[in-house]
Amino acid sequence: MCPTHSCAVFLQLACCCGSAACSLCCGCCPKIKQSTSTRFMYTLFFMLVTVTCVIMMSPTVETAMQENIPFYTEMCNKLNAGENCSTLVGYSAVYKVCFGMACFFFLFSVFTIRVRTSTGCRAAVHNGFWFFKFVALLACCAGGFFLPNQERFLEVWRYVGAAGGFLFIIIQLMLLVQFAHRWNQNWSSGVKYNKIWYAALALVTLVLFSVAVGALVFMIMFYTDPEACFLNKLFLGVNGGLCFIVSLLAISPCIQTFQPTSGLLQSAIISVYVMYLTFSALASKPIEMVERNGKNVTVCVFPYNSGLQSETNIVTGIGTAILFGCILYSCLISTTKRSSTALQGRWMPPGEDYDDEKTAGGQNVKYDERDGTIYSYCYFHFVFFLGSLYVMMTVTNWFHYENAKIERLLEGSWSVFWIKMASCWVCLFLYMWTLLVPMLFPKRFQA
Repeated sequence: MCPTHSCAVFLQLACCCGSAACSLCCGCCPKIKQSTSTRFMYTLFFMLVTVTCVIMMSPTVETAMQENIPFYTEMCNKLNAGENCSTLVGYSAVYKVCFGMACFFFLFSVFTIRVRTSTGCRAAVHNGFWFFKFVALLACCAGGFFLPNQERFLEVWRYVGAAGGFLFIIIQLMLLVQFAHRWNQNWSSGVKYNKIWYAALALVTLVLFSVAVGALVFMIMFYTDPEACFLNKLFLGVNGGLCFIVSLLAISPCIQTFQPTSGLLQSAIISVYVMYLTFSALASKPIEMVERNGKNVTVCVFPYNSGLQSETNIVTGIGTAILFGCILYSCLISTTKRSSTALQGRWMPPGEDYDDEKTAGGQNVKYDERDGTIYSYCYFHFVFFLGSLYVMMTVTNWFHYENAKIERLLEGSWSVFWIKMASCWVCLFLYMWTLLVPMLFPKRFQA
């Protein structure tokens, strides 16, 4: 075995069983920061458990396992998992697995409170020892199946999950508002150096408002009916009106005095997202039917479904991928120092460059935390704790858990409808608050 290869193997072992930063084995891979490497590994843990939960909620996968795994029934009996491993599937199993994952991240959140330097023993545990942490995660997830009085546990844990899921949604919305402000601020600052940024701002703003108006017209066409769907008409009018109001507020003289960078680009971004949430809410609402010509006719639905099961599976798959993409974005972006300080109403200056460390035969690692941590370890784990609860509630269809299946993730339920509709109003309120707070508290925002 060549020395370079031996060193690379040693470094990977040090990553799994020690405090060394993890990196890929290929030396041609781009440089990676130590902080990024750590967050990637925790994200991998998170996704492994999430995929497991999706499999547990899929009768299709369960049937395929029964048909293709030899001695499946005998294996289930030896594991005392019930007939055909019934205790390892369904919403109760997802609750228990997510309980273990939530406990794992919550314990690490407590463990890393007030960690300010990466040279301490707690920081070393956070950044390394991945094999032992993976074993600990598996033990936590398995431990949920051995809790006493499980009926009472599931009932209490459901409400804990709902509270954590709602808090995670609020973090998602705060990130969106922060993203809108940052985009507008970055492009507005470019105007000082090149006037073409004016054209770019105007073009993007026009495109976004066109998308928002087009989405509103689309929903009026397909999700309203002269004889039914009163809630659809009401909320389309309310949300469309609120988007118009915040757009006017963003360019009003009183707001511009205290926040000169405020403009239509932010309100356009918020309007597009509110229209997306409104569409998602209306699509998640239980179907309505009216009697016409002696027949019950389904109204206020988009006629994409041609009756093919494959088409439904494709739509569900795309929706699930978008959902988990948003979850990962919220978990990772909200834990950067720039985002966490922005959520507190402060701004972080541009970062500095860091020294590289060459890992023989593998990827370069930039040790960017030698002078101190660049993000809050405690907050990082807490966001993943909330993300675990959000995954649990979403995969089990929130409060309609008993008949939940992953194949029916996009089917209608009132709980999902109200959660998404409330998210629209929270998003608009947060954006409106960021516009008004500099005017209400000018001393806090003075340079």
